Amino acid sequence: MAYRAVFLDRDGTINEEMGYVNHIERFNLLPRVGQAIRLLNQHGWKTVVVTNQSGVARGYFPESLIHQVHQKMQELLIKEGAHLDGIYYCPHHPDVGVPPYRQKCRCRKPLTGLIEEAVRELNLDTSQSYVVGDRGMDIEFGSQVGAKAVLVLTGYGKGELEYSRDQWKVKPDYVAEDLYEAVQWILTQESHKTKIPPSPL
Repeated sequence: MAYRAVFLDRDGTINEEMGYVNHIERFNLLPRVGQAIRLLNQHGWKTVVVTNQSGVARGYFPESLIHQVHQKMQELLIKEGAHLDGIYYCPHHPDVGVPPYRQKCRCRKPLTGLIEEAVRELNLDTSQSYVVGDRGMDIEFGSQVGAKAVLVLTGYGKGELEYSRDQWKVKPDYVAEDLYEAVQWILTQESHKTKIPPSPL
């Protein structure tokens, strides 16, 4: 049986939005993120980060820094009793940089290559899953794979909601102050689902 998952954007959702995290010291978890991910872990949800990191293609930092940042992210979460089940990133840009990073790939959100890879590797059911992010493209990303989507007001979220929502192709299923509130809403939604009794033998 496939697992339910919550797919998380990184910058502005898990950590402070810095424009580009071009140094390890610029990576800082947002408040209550550890608690939020710990709740998902405790309730049996797979937690998977999916993030665009075109700073590599743009020449702002090497791809090796992404791995260092993600190691730090996992270490900070472990200190709070939380963990991620998978981390998937896209270092490409269709118009900037040099090959192999300059390319029209399938992994750059809102395209769905990252989720497709996660589904294969982790045995996930996107129809029973959620996407959480601070950009309209995260909401579109979720819609394309049949997942419900939550916009958080951290990172770019408030500006996106106030100034860009008329241009959104898809509306979020919920708007939350931060990741912790988003997780609480997800868990509440799931607890309200009608429980189907087992079939008689």
